[in-house]
Amino acid sequence: MSSVGNISSKEDRSQDSFRDRLSTMDARGKRQWVYAQQPKGKLYNLRTLVSLFFFVLFVGLPFIHIDGRPLFLFNIPDARFILFGKVFWPQDFFIFGLTMVTFVIFVVLFTAAFGRLFCGWVCPQTVFMEMLFRRIEYAIEGSASFQKLQKGKPWTTERIVRRACKHIVFYVLSFIIANFFLAYFIGVKELYKIITEPVSEHIGSLLSLALFSGVFYAVYAFFREQACTVVCPYGRLQGVLLDKNSVIVAYDYKRGEPRGKFKKNATIETGDCIDCMQCVKVCPTAIDIRHGTQMECVGCTACIDACNAMMDAIGKPQGLIRYASENGIANKEPLRYTTRMKLYTGLLALLVIVLAALLMTRKDIDTTIMRTPGMLYQERGTDSVSNLYNIKVANKTAEAFPLRLQLEGVPGRIEVVGGGSISVKKEDEGSGTFFVVLPKQVVKERKSAIRIGLYDGERRIDVIKTNFLGPVE
Repeated sequence: MSSVGNISSKEDRSQDSFRDRLSTMDARGKRQWVYAQQPKGKLYNLRTLVSLFFFVLFVGLPFIHIDGRPLFLFNIPDARFILFGKVFWPQDFFIFGLTMVTFVIFVVLFTAAFGRLFCGWVCPQTVFMEMLFRRIEYAIEGSASFQKLQKGKPWTTERIVRRACKHIVFYVLSFIIANFFLAYFIGVKELYKIITEPVSEHIGSLLSLALFSGVFYAVYAFFREQACTVVCPYGRLQGVLLDKNSVIVAYDYKRGEPRGKFKKNATIETGDCIDCMQCVKVCPTAIDIRHGTQMECVGCTACIDACNAMMDAIGKPQGLIRYASENGIANKEPLRYTTRMKLYTGLLALLVIVLAALLMTRKDIDTTIMRTPGMLYQERGTDSVSNLYNIKVANKTAEAFPLRLQLEGVPGRIEVVGGGSISVKKEDEGSGTFFVVLPKQVVKERKSAIRIGLYDGERRIDVIKTNFLGPVE
């Protein structure tokens, strides 16, 4: 994206110097601590409501169970995943692969159409940092301007106590967040065991909990906005995904330039921007949005609220900084839901529907039947032929059942080695060996296709196709 469009080329070059380094770094590469003022305004209030909803979801989802299973579980060590109450095993990893592909496409299309809307409104890093930890910091250490004034001053007892209290609260909150975060990987029932049972029985889980707590504390107490500007690749990715029609948080340079200090009854013609720097003061990544779209911008809309407040104060229309597209700013067109955005939205909806259909139609019983390797057919008297098969069953349901096998559409019988059925435990795998016995008059070819029905009592669960090897006449 271009920087302010109607200033001289010399001024352009001087203003473009901000692109030589991150906004949180000085010319020597040393980090500059960001003291972001707390925003106020309609968008900030709306973001607060969205964040409250996010917090409720984050805390509440691990406690929601369907048929005795958590709604979501990502048990990586045991390769057991649960989505919307359905169990996914390693056999279902193709669905996860498709999910990742869908996610990447979703990110590309969503960013191309709507910019970093996700980052500013629902990204966990932004929500926790700006709506929880930053607010606690304001409550304990004072406003951003007060904190900045205290920097470099001698440490007093009050300041030490405030700083210590802040870090204690930060760590306690990080520990609580880590507990809920861990619940998504081991489940709330297992988490309850860790909390209530002796420490010696859960050393590994407790170490994981301590690790997560330390990471969260380090991120929100020290690393902060650098998680977005240094670690997260999304900011760099948006540089190649955005175009002049993408929705972004933008400064209307056509209306705002040339800048000038606000003076009543001023005779010199200036733009609406009074160079108050309020948009910079509230920015959590310390950028100047008037320079144009930048990698560090997370689309949090704090600058919109700050600018709108100043426009109200000087009697100017709101919207000097607003959601807009580059073409909208340059041509003074209102933000439009373009055909491209509609197509992208439709494609996104289609991808989500396809993925949802795959998730909903996924089989709860996965069965593999294979002829025993290295064995040919067996003669059964003068009128029958048999083949030996191995069967493996993955039961993803919460119920155990005896699996009965039956030939479909062909005379003959199935003889299970060791019994009449195969026992399959809940959320477990079962296996067995069985013979398929067919009359010789049925076997017309060297290799014949047969169908084997899987039954739980009288209920047919599935039908598996396999091959039967017979004698050559």
